[in-house]
Parts: sequence; C-alpha cells; structure tokens
Amino acid sequence: MRFGPVPVAASVGLVSAHSVRAGDVVLRKGSRIGAEDAARLAAAGVAQVIAVALDADDIGEDEAARAIAEAVAGEGLEVAAPFTGRSNLHATQAGVLRLDIGAIDAVNAVDEAVTLATLPPFKPVVAGEMVATVKIIPYAVPGRTLDRALAAVPHPALAVAPYRRRRVAVISTLLPGLKPSVVDKTLRVFADRLAPTGAGIVGETRVPHAAEAVATALRDAVSERAADLAVVFGASAIADRRDVIPAGIEAAGGGVAHFGMPVDPGNLLLIGDLDGRPVIGAPGCARSPKENGFDWVLHRLLADLPVGRADIVRLGVGGLLMEIVSRPQPRSGGAPEEGE
Repeated sequence: MRFGPVPVAASVGLVSAHSVRAGDVVLRKGSRIGAEDAARLAAAGVAQVIAVALDADDIGEDEAARAIAEAVAGEGLEVAAPFTGRSNLHATQAGVLRLDIGAIDAVNAVDEAVTLATLPPFKPVVAGEMVATVKIIPYAVPGRTLDRALAAVPHPALAVAPYRRRRVAVISTLLPGLKPSVVDKTLRVFADRLAPTGAGIVGETRVPHAAEAVATALRDAVSERAADLAVVFGASAIADRRDVIPAGIEAAGGGVAHFGMPVDPGNLLLIGDLDGRPVIGAPGCARSPKENGFDWVLHRLLADLPVGRADIVRLGVGGLLMEIVSRPQPRSGGAPEEGE
C-alpha cells in the first residue's frame, strides 16, 4: 500500500485518506475517488489530495477485518458486517465470555496494522452485547500479514459459555441479632442477580447458625429440591475452615475446595461441593447489589465452568473493586469488616 500526496488529476481510482471539503464538494475519508470527484475538486481549486494506492497483494480493510473476526469467533458469537476496517463480534446468548489470551496476544503481535480488542475474560454478557472488535488500522494490509494473523489463531479464541445451572437453593443461617428484613432483602438482591442468567431460586431455607442445621438444609437442597447450586448466606461471616458453614458442608458429606479469595469486597468467600453440586459460602458483601467477588464466582459456576483453588488465586490482579459505601467498616481504616 502506498500513501501520500497525489495530484488530483492522478487520483482517479485511488482511496481518499482524509475527508476533503472544497466549496460544495465533499470527498469522504475512505471513499474511492471517481473521475467526476477529481474534476470537481480541480474546478474548486484543489491541486492535490492525500490518497492511498493498493498494491496487487493488498487485502482491503473490511475484508481483512472480517476474516480475522470469523477466525477468532467461537460458540455463542456472531460477526457483524465490517465497516471502515472494523468487524465487531456480538454474543448470541447470555453467558460468560471465555478467552484464549495467548491467541489474542499473538494476533495483536503480528503487525501494528492489526488490532483485536475484547471485554475482560469471564465477563458476564447478554445476547446482542458486543464482546470484541477487530480493527485494521490502515486501509489495507498485505496478504502475507493477514495470513500471519490467521495462522496465530489455530482455533477460535473467543466463545460464550451459556448459563446451564438453573436451579439454585438458598440457605440463610440465623442468629438473634439478625433481623428477618435483612434476610428478605438479601433474597431480593440475590434473585435480581440471578435474573439475567435465567436461573431461579428453587428453595429458600432459614436455619439456626449451627453446622448440623446447615448440613440438613444442604442435603435437602440436593436430594429434595434437585438444586444445581447451593448458596449459604451466614448470619456471621466465615472466619475459618472450621467455622459453621464449612463444617456444615463436610457434615453433609461434601467437601471444601477453597476458603478466601484475593478480591475485595469478597475476601471471605468459600467454595465447596456436595454430590457434584457447587456450594458457595457467601461473603457478607453478597448482600449488596453492587459488584463484588461473589459475582465473579457465581457467574462462572452458573455457566458450569470449573472454579477451584487455582482459579481463585488468579483473581488478585484487578481484584480490588470499588468501595461499597454502605459497609459498616470501610477498608480505608480501622479493623476489617466481618462481612467482607
């Protein structure tokens, strides 16, 4: 591709690199310059234009953008028609965005002319949402550059994992100081959290804050209510692996995979398993509608994506979220809040 100033008389058939206005003549950026355009520009006193001449092996920006977008798009994504060297990818279903970060980096490393931008990995998305965009910076790229970009993606690099777990059981433990209105509000907030995923609460149980009571409620959630996922909201935040909620999971015959996470708010989250169903010991911040670490784990599990210790410990980078102003003890000073 050749780029630079060209006499108007020699510009016919080339691509205008910039918009040109002269009198009542308007030549739009990226448009092909026709004989009439050149004549009108010359009549308006324009001597030269900045134009682009494509070489024989060049691939136009739209064609190149579409090719790369189609190569990286996997399940749950569709590629929109390209325009001005850009091709966008949209979700066709609600779910969690999965990315091959290495492949995306490889595409962006091919040449400065080729760019691929995406939403963050594991971002919850809805149908129709734009999740990525391919942009070709110049008006064309050499065919060999496009070939290298496509070779950097041996398999689709983006996909939407659809929500699969639909039946969620909720267990709330109670202590004398916990008002019923707090539990009621927690359930409303949680139902709102589930709404975009298509999941719903199939059972809601309130039990004393004791391990055996939690165990009984969990067994009932799995056997009687056939829940795909159980969430336990404790009247008191989990403080140790031997605390009431983890002890209740183990007493029910399940196991604890990990306690704690490098996401704030959300530090005191626990994940476990009972008969193949995930169990979340919710941190206190999960009672708030604001985004916190609970959301990150919840959405992955609803999409039936594995969440283990290795996944949790990788959440620290970017894990410092915005302060929840309603927290009784903000992180900016004083003792840590029990319900984190």
